[in-house]
Amino acid sequence: MPGENLSRDEAQERAALLSVDGYEVSLDLRSAVGDAGGPAGGPRTFRSVTTIRFRCAEPGAGSFADLIAPSVTAVSLNGKDLDPSEVFDGSRIVLDDLAAENELVVDAQCAYSRTGEGMHRFVDPEDGEIYLYTQYEPADSRRVFANFEQPDLKAPFRFEVRAPEGWVVWSNGVGELTDGVWRFAETKPISTYITAFAAGPYHYVTDTYERVFEDGTRLEIPLGAMCRKGLAPYFDSDDVFLITKQGLDFFHDHFDYPYPFGKYDQAFVPEYNLGAMENPGLVTFREEFIFRGKVTRASYERRANVILHEMAHMWFGDLVTMVWWDDLWLKESFADFMGSFSMVEATRFTNGWVTFANNRKSWAYRADQLPSTHPVTADIRDLEDAKLNFDGITYAKGASVLKQLVAYVGRDAFLEGARRYFKRNAYGNTKLGDLLSVLEETSGRDMVSWSRAWLQTAGVNSLTPQVLLAADGRIDELAVVQEAAESHPELRPHRVAIGLYRRGAEGGALERYARAEVDVDGPRTVVGELAGAEAPELVLVNDDDLTYCKIRFDAGSLDTLRAGLGDVCDPLARALCWSALWNLTRDALLPARDFVDLVLRFAGRESDIGVLQMLHAWAGSALTHYAAPEWRQTGGRLLAEGALRELRAAEAGSQHQLTWARFFASVASGEGDLALLRGLLAGTEKVDGLDVDQELRWAFLEPLATHGVADEAMLAAELARDDTASGKRHQVRCLAARPSAAVKAQAWVSVVESDTMSNALVEATIAGFGRPSQRELVAPYAAKYFEVIERVWAERSIQIGMDVVRGLFPSLQDSPGTLDATDAWLAAHEKAAPALRRLVLEARDDLARALRAQACDAAAEATA
Repeated sequence: MPGENLSRDEAQERAALLSVDGYEVSLDLRSAVGDAGGPAGGPRTFRSVTTIRFRCAEPGAGSFADLIAPSVTAVSLNGKDLDPSEVFDGSRIVLDDLAAENELVVDAQCAYSRTGEGMHRFVDPEDGEIYLYTQYEPADSRRVFANFEQPDLKAPFRFEVRAPEGWVVWSNGVGELTDGVWRFAETKPISTYITAFAAGPYHYVTDTYERVFEDGTRLEIPLGAMCRKGLAPYFDSDDVFLITKQGLDFFHDHFDYPYPFGKYDQAFVPEYNLGAMENPGLVTFREEFIFRGKVTRASYERRANVILHEMAHMWFGDLVTMVWWDDLWLKESFADFMGSFSMVEATRFTNGWVTFANNRKSWAYRADQLPSTHPVTADIRDLEDAKLNFDGITYAKGASVLKQLVAYVGRDAFLEGARRYFKRNAYGNTKLGDLLSVLEETSGRDMVSWSRAWLQTAGVNSLTPQVLLAADGRIDELAVVQEAAESHPELRPHRVAIGLYRRGAEGGALERYARAEVDVDGPRTVVGELAGAEAPELVLVNDDDLTYCKIRFDAGSLDTLRAGLGDVCDPLARALCWSALWNLTRDALLPARDFVDLVLRFAGRESDIGVLQMLHAWAGSALTHYAAPEWRQTGGRLLAEGALRELRAAEAGSQHQLTWARFFASVASGEGDLALLRGLLAGTEKVDGLDVDQELRWAFLEPLATHGVADEAMLAAELARDDTASGKRHQVRCLAARPSAAVKAQAWVSVVESDTMSNALVEATIAGFGRPSQRELVAPYAAKYFEVIERVWAERSIQIGMDVVRGLFPSLQDSPGTLDATDAWLAAHEKAAPALRRLVLEARDDLARALRAQACDAAAEATA
C-alpha cells in the first residue's frame, strides 16, 4: 500500500518539521465480543478517536500522519473538517497548510488483528473467553490509533478505553474505571511503538516492590502479572515477581536512575510473535513462558533472562530511545547484554554466561556469516528493513561486543558511562555518538576507533592458536592468528584470554594450568606470557569468552577434544569447545558425522542442561542438513539408539532424563522406537521416573504422526483430552506432519492461499509441513514456492510474509537444482521488495552452506 513502508528520509524530514505536545486516544473495544464484524463482511473493527497536538517549525508546510485502518469516519485539522476520501489513502493522512500550533482529530474504524500485529484478538477455545493485547514494534501502533509513527517524535499519551462489561483494561499508566470508561494516567514522553493495551478477563496477580535509597527517598512500584484464565493453574507468579524484584534491585544499584514509569505490569499473552516487548508499565510476553508441564532449569533461566532483558529496556530504549532504527542496537544490544549480566549477578542463574556463550552467540555467528550481515549500527532505509533487523547481529552480536567493551574500558567506567547517558538524555533520543562520548569521558579510551572496528563493520573473525615447542617440550612460542572472510576483511582488536589445559600425571580431567589475557590485533599476535609453559594438550583461545570470534583449534587440541571433550572440567570452557566444533561443522571443516559422534560420546556427561539442549538441536541440524544423504539413515539410527541409551541411564525424574526423552522423540523413526513412544502414551511402557505429562504427550505424538502411526482420529482424541489453545497448536502441527500428499496439499492451501488462520496456527502448520523424513513428499512444492512468494509478500502482513518465506523455503530439497532455482528467482526479481529478497538470499546461503557441509561429510566417508 502506498506510504505504508515509511522511509528514513521521510522520517527525518518530518522530525525536522514537527514536534508533538501530546496525544489523547479514545478506543471503544466493546465490539470485541458478540457477532459484530466489519461492514460488508470485512474485518471486525473498533472505533478509535485520536487527538494530536503538535507544532510545525515552518507554518504553511505540509506533512502527514500515519494510520492503517479499513475506514476513516472524520478528520479535523485546526477545527476544519477534511474529506477522509481526499486525505486518507489507507496508510497516511495528508496534512496541508499547517499552522505553528496544530490540533488533529481523527475518528477511524480500526481492525482487530489475527496476526499478532496491532490490536490482536484471541478467542480461547477452552472457555470461549476473548482476550486483547497490542504489539506495535516497529510501526504497528498506527493500526490502533492515528499518530506520527517514528521513534524520535516522542510525546505524553492520555488513553481512555470503553470495554465489554466485566473486563479489565491495562495500559502504560495506572487506570481507573469511571462511568464505564477506563481512564489512564498520562505517560511520560515516550515513542508510539511502546504504548500498549491489554484487555479482557485476564487472571491478574499483584505484588509490590519497595526501595529506600541512600538519601532516604522511598520508591514503591506496584507490580502485576497476568495470563489467560485457562493458564492460571500453571502460573508461578511468585517466581516471576522474585526475578522482577531482583532485577529492579540490580538496576537501581547500578544505574542510579530510579525506575521512571510508575507501575510494572507483565502480561503473558496468547499467539505472541515475539519473546517479549518492553512497553513501559505493561511488558508483554509470549504465554509459553508459563509452563504447563515439567520443564528444565534452562526454561526458567530463559524466562528470567527475558524478564531482565525487558526490564533493562526501561532505561535502554524507553527512557532513552534511538532516533531511528539504524541505532536499534542502542536498546537491543544493551538489553541483551544487561539481561545476562544482571541474571548472573542478581539471581540464582549464576551460570548464565555459559548459556550466552553456547546459545546466544551461536545465533550471532550464523547471522554474521549470511549475505545480509550488517554492522551492529545498521543502514536501515525503511520500516521493512527495520522489521528484519531484529536479528542475531542486533541482539546477540551487539551484546557480545558490549561484553568485549566491558573488558576494554572496565566495568566501573562502563556503568558510570551508562549513568551519565541516562541523566543527560532522559526522555530524549540519541545516536551512536551520544553514547560513545560519555564512555570516552569515563574510560579515557579512544571510543571512535573501537566503534569503527566493532560497531561499524560486519563479519566475524576467526582466532587460531599456533604452538611451537622447544626441545625440552615446553612452549617456545605461542601465537594467535586472526583471519577474516574475504567479503568482510576487517581484522579487529580483541581482548582475549588464552587458556592452556592438560590432564594431571595420572590422567583424569582436562584442567587449566596457565592463562594469559592479551590484546590480539592484526593477523598474528605472539603471546609472550605463555612462553616457557609446559606443553598443553588443549589451547583454548577466547577462554572465559571475553570477545566475539570464531574459535579454531590447532591439530593437537582438536585431537584432544576428539578423544576427551567430556574431560574438560570447566562448564564454560566446555561450552566454548562445543560451540567451536559446531562452527567447524557449519563451515565444512569438520564432517557432520564426526560432530554427531562427539555428541553421542560426550553429551551424556554434559552438566549444563542448556548446553545439552543446544547439543541436541545441533545434532538434529547436522543430521538433517549437513550429513551426506547416504549417511542420514545410519546417523538417524545412531542418534535414536544413543538418545534411548542416555534416557534409560539418566537419573529418574531428573531434568536430564526429560531432555533426553524429548530428544529421543525428535529422532525416533524405527519401528521399535515408535512402538516405545506409543507404549509410553498408552501406559503400557514405562521409563522409571519419567512423568509423561500433557506437553510430553504431544512431543511423543509428533513423531508418531510424522511416521503415519498417529492418524487424524488419534490426534482428535488427544485434542479432546487437551482442548486448550496450546493443545490446538500442537494438534495443528501434528496434523500437518502426517505423511500424505493430501495432507500436504491441504496445509499448503491453508497457509499460502488463505488468510483465515491466526499467526500461531500458521506457524504450527508450517512447522508440521516440512519434515526431514518427507523430502520426496514435499518436493513438488519447491517450484510452487517460487511462484507464490512475491504475491504472498504483497498481500499478507509482514509477519505472516516472513513466516511463509522463511518457513516454506525448500531447504529439504538440498540439491544444486534448488540452488539454481533460487538464483533464477533472484535474477528475475531484482526489483522485488528488498526485505523479501533478503529473506530469500539468507535461505539460499543456508542451502549453499548445507551442500558444502554434505560434500565434506561425503569426503570423510570416502577416506574412511
